[in-house]
Amino acid sequence: MGRPGPSPGPLVVSVVGKVARPGLVTVPDGSRVADALRAAGGSLPDADLSQLNLARKLSDGEQVAVGVPQPQAVPGQPPGKVNLNTATETELETLPGVGPSMAQRILQWRTKNGRFQSVDQLREVDGIGATRFDHLKDLVQT
Repeated sequence: MGRPGPSPGPLVVSVVGKVARPGLVTVPDGSRVADALRAAGGSLPDADLSQLNLARKLSDGEQVAVGVPQPQAVPGQPPGKVNLNTATETELETLPGVGPSMAQRILQWRTKNGRFQSVDQLREVDGIGATRFDHLKDLVQT
């Protein structure tokens, strides 16, 4: 019955870890993880890609971590804490009071400033005041 409507615009994806040019990349709608990896200049020689599904389709606003070890439970810390340095937008949205726009601001802070060195740096994210920080500080880790 004719052509489908106009396709959505390009996707903006955060590529972090062991890539030539970490940061935000823009890829066409329908792109896969391999396309984002190419847009970030490719993986570094020592990057382990075995944990990355290169064929997975991307969604706008997500983060692709290349060659970064998956977070492991840290002794002495309750399981289930969200790691501010490796969490995807979807994982951040599991936190109370964190919706899509707040999750994006956290990812943008991380892209601009690098890794969170401490949970206290979450206060530097626009929109996280003292009350919201108090609700989140025990649910996240770096």
